[in-house]
Amino acid sequence: MIGIYEKALPKNISWRERLELAKKLNFDFVEISIDETDDRLSRLDWSKEERRVVRDAIFDTGVKIHSMALSGHRRFPLGSLDSSKREKALEMMEKAIDLAYDLGVRSIQLAGYDVYYEKKSVTTRDLFIENLQKCVEMAEDKGVLLSIEIMDDPFINSLSSFSKIKDQISSPYFQAYPDLGNLSAWPKNDVGYELEKYISNITQVHIKDTLAVTDEYPGKFKEVPFGDGCVDFLGCFKTLKRLNYNGSFVIEMWSEISDAPEKEIKDAQGFIYPFMREAGYVVK
Repeated sequence: MIGIYEKALPKNISWRERLELAKKLNFDFVEISIDETDDRLSRLDWSKEERRVVRDAIFDTGVKIHSMALSGHRRFPLGSLDSSKREKALEMMEKAIDLAYDLGVRSIQLAGYDVYYEKKSVTTRDLFIENLQKCVEMAEDKGVLLSIEIMDDPFINSLSSFSKIKDQISSPYFQAYPDLGNLSAWPKNDVGYELEKYISNITQVHIKDTLAVTDEYPGKFKEVPFGDGCVDFLGCFKTLKRLNYNGSFVIEMWSEISDAPEKEIKDAQGFIYPFMREAGYVVK
């Protein structure tokens, strides 16, 4: 299945309109965003009726909300030294799992940061793992997968670094969500080997382009036009296909406030899909 990130689609439309547009563009599903803004965090408190409206749109259009990008923990990190922020992070997680359960979301993508706006330390790492274990226990109770994204941050910027956290939390409900762009941007990563070594942990894959990190440049991890970055898309798709990866892909874009988001998405499909087909994937 191939999905589209919510932030690629126009922002100020209803969920029914968003799912209808995704269907028009031949996507199987939409990945909902729960980011650090008050507007999107408020979705965690949707009423039963608000959830019912979204569920009805899902059933009527046939387009699922298959995954959730929960990046709100940037603002309220699980590893924060501030106990009130950690409590808020756990509350957000519980609400996100409940929302996912109600909407039929299969997988929640967690941002792989111990902290984002604070200074990192052994303590923030330990607090992150301690609270992540609590999150996984919540998820297990509802049968929802938690998948850590490979990030634009040194804390978890490879599947190998994810595995160090996975070693502490032995649960089938805790897995990895690699972003091909983020994985490729860090020069230390042997991308093909990373995919091979940890294929059994991969639940979903983000597709985007990035500019690589160098000694003189911090890299660019968002809004890099497809084809302008460092990602070897054909190589990544061929590797995943050889490994019999048949899970979902999500095209990650930020065209929600663009003058022509539909065109930008079609252009992205026109760039990505030939590589996927050449690698052996069937694309609509």
